[in-house]
Amino acid sequence: MPRHLDHLVICVRDLAQAALDWQKLGFTLTPTGVHPFGTSNRVAMFANNFMELLAVTDAAAVPPAAPGRFSFAAHNQDFAAGGEGMSMLALHSAGAHADAAHFATNHMGAYAPFDFGRDAMLPDGRTARVEFSLAFATDPAMPGIAFFTCQQRHPPELFWKPDYQHHPNGALRVIEVVMSAPEPAKHREFLERLMESPAELGPGRLTVGKTGDRITVLGPGELSQRLPDVAGDAAPRFCAARLAVSDLDATRRALGANGVGFEMRGTVLLVPPVASRGLALEFVGRETI
Repeated sequence: MPRHLDHLVICVRDLAQAALDWQKLGFTLTPTGVHPFGTSNRVAMFANNFMELLAVTDAAAVPPAAPGRFSFAAHNQDFAAGGEGMSMLALHSAGAHADAAHFATNHMGAYAPFDFGRDAMLPDGRTARVEFSLAFATDPAMPGIAFFTCQQRHPPELFWKPDYQHHPNGALRVIEVVMSAPEPAKHREFLERLMESPAELGPGRLTVGKTGDRITVLGPGELSQRLPDVAGDAAPRFCAARLAVSDLDATRRALGANGVGFEMRGTVLLVPPVASRGLALEFVGRETI
């Protein structure tokens, strides 16, 4: 069964300042969550996926990576040393331990599953314990970025709060993750196995996943046409997220009122990566999905 986008990890160096920047972009953010392994986050939550601003806030608590053990915190610590932006993509999971075995069998990284919990602040000020299991997948051909599946092991109502899902910019959900790569076709096999879905190849591009839950990989020429403010890189990387919104005109008004620079490219409102901590944002009306 094709996998669904669960969340995007946007690695930043200063979580408080990044949160202010994203609130200026029109996102409502959850209160700060603190992980037991040295990172903290703020989340822009939608009805069925989310975007996670994440920073290392306690370097002494970051566990090192080891054979068979992927360190989520160490990966993001290393990523932040080179800059800010999207460091990881998470896909929804109903069984992360089974995913870890599947990834190992398919030579996508032989890592033990990772179970952890943290306290989450509820809208009424109370806290609730939320528990997660992660299964990591990596590809040597994609150094510096990583993928994982995320299983939530708590009642859904403890995490998915309607109070946090209403955004002044009208954002409804992430519908596509855009990557850049010198040769998109080289990543077909890994991404097909990851997404459990066949890929479509076109000149200078690769697309995998169903509509609304899609990864698109662009070569240099396609990248410059779609995202003119994004420079290509020698290695594959995440470069943009596309979000469906309830009313694109309202999105335009909200960003304009906050002094956020953007460009209209046909029916797409494009916010450059400089305004959003290294990840370009494309806003589209929900009718275009």
